[in-house]
Amino acid sequence: MFVPSTVESLYVDHHSWLQGWLYRRLGNLEQAADIAQDTFVRLLTTDSAPATLEQPRAFLTTVARNLVSNLWRREKLERAYLDALAQLPEQTVLSEEQRALLFETLCQIDRLLDGLPAIVKRAFLLSQLEGRTHAEVADALGVSVPTVKRYLIKALEQCYLAEI
Repeated sequence: MFVPSTVESLYVDHHSWLQGWLYRRLGNLEQAADIAQDTFVRLLTTDSAPATLEQPRAFLTTVARNLVSNLWRREKLERAYLDALAQLPEQTVLSEEQRALLFETLCQIDRLLDGLPAIVKRAFLLSQLEGRTHAEVADALGVSVPTVKRYLIKALEQCYLAEI
């Protein structure tokens, strides 16, 4: 883990540069400032940081790129969620609180399944969210039932390991 004094010197030496770098990529000053700040917070809370940095800017951009990727994935998920809500009949429209809770749950599921192959995620979502049987999931994905079972086990293991 980085010690606070190391993060402080990185912050003093590179924060302005990192925020400018992010602004040029995102085109949004507020998002750039948030991601730059989150980059340094990540350094304070990570256990996998190197002891010394030969190229601090390369390291900071790698951390920031991962955070930007997470931001874009969350925005994509939010757009899909809002599109799905717009398709609901008026009598089933959710309250703001229900919508917020549901969206946060979807984000948690997305984080738990992060890193799995797309087909494994799809099998899990078809089974768990849509309630499809193994045979129905197999038909939808064009794979065998035993393959679906392997996919579901893999997804459940990933969820379990992510929670530990």
